[in-house]
Amino acid sequence: MSACSNRQGRQHQGDGKPGITLTIEQAGHPCDSLPAAGAYYNAHNTNRLLGMTPSDHISNQDYHAWLEEQPPDPVEILSLGAGVQSSTLALMAARGDIKPPKAAIFADTGWEPAKVYDYLEWLEGQLPFPVYKVSRGNIRDQAKPGSPRFASLPFFMDGGGMARRQCTAEFKIDPVNRKIRELVGLKKGERAKRNRIYANVWIGITTDEAIRMKPSRLKWIENQWPLIDKRMSRNDCLQWFIKHGYRTPPKSACIGCPYHSNATWRELRDNSPEEWADAVAFDYEMRDGFRGMKGKNTLKSKLYLHSQRIPLDQVDLSTDLDRGQMSLFGNECEGMCGV
Repeated sequence: MSACSNRQGRQHQGDGKPGITLTIEQAGHPCDSLPAAGAYYNAHNTNRLLGMTPSDHISNQDYHAWLEEQPPDPVEILSLGAGVQSSTLALMAARGDIKPPKAAIFADTGWEPAKVYDYLEWLEGQLPFPVYKVSRGNIRDQAKPGSPRFASLPFFMDGGGMARRQCTAEFKIDPVNRKIRELVGLKKGERAKRNRIYANVWIGITTDEAIRMKPSRLKWIENQWPLIDKRMSRNDCLQWFIKHGYRTPPKSACIGCPYHSNATWRELRDNSPEEWADAVAFDYEMRDGFRGMKGKNTLKSKLYLHSQRIPLDQVDLSTDLDRGQMSLFGNECEGMCGV
């Protein structure tokens, strides 16, 4: 236990290394903010203090020199997709079930279903922390032939395989990371310091999707998966919404995402006819691809949104198992879509 005397002559007895006494000549900090001297001795010595012995006293000057060298705690950020899992995290934080993040960031591809935007507007009103919206533009427009800014989606190719997927990185991860740089105080062109974590980014992945857990590509960002830590599945999240009387979120994914299951395509066709028509039109527009698309044999292949490699409006969507595709979101390896 720590003990301190009066405000002018505080002493802090460390419990990590017997016999170390921390003397503070001028009371510049509350007692409970002072580090245990043992922790100081074991883990946080400055170069000038490397020769300390357990009986040494730490001067006020040395203490403050050490204090100034310590990086601030990482900023907590929620990557918000406005789907089931990330909305669960957002509302848990709003309720105080988990410590609230500094902010949430929603990466807008410009081609989300209308119900996602509607739910996001409702969700913002429930949260005590800000939600920042970031965007690289409209992914549908940038994927069309002739677009000056290329967007690569994982289309199915009639020659086999899928086109290279860059959309998650370009329209989700990169815009979010740029905003995180701003929130942690990194200026444009400024490099992050080595061996320092600036931000912990919460990603809404559940136990049934654990294959999607991937570390950040940036060393100064640490991805975290609080729902995995809580051993929660996607169904657990849905039950959590029911238990607490919240609106159930929609699945968050682009209208024309090739990773849709037959169930998702069927839902779009039956309940969102305008968005279904948009996806069908896009599928036809992309049939012959265009120069600049990346992927083996892409320029020689016709492109399709559905794994059956026929026009979307001709696909039999009766069952996933017999005639279509299982959900491919497990292949969306960054874990940024559909949550």
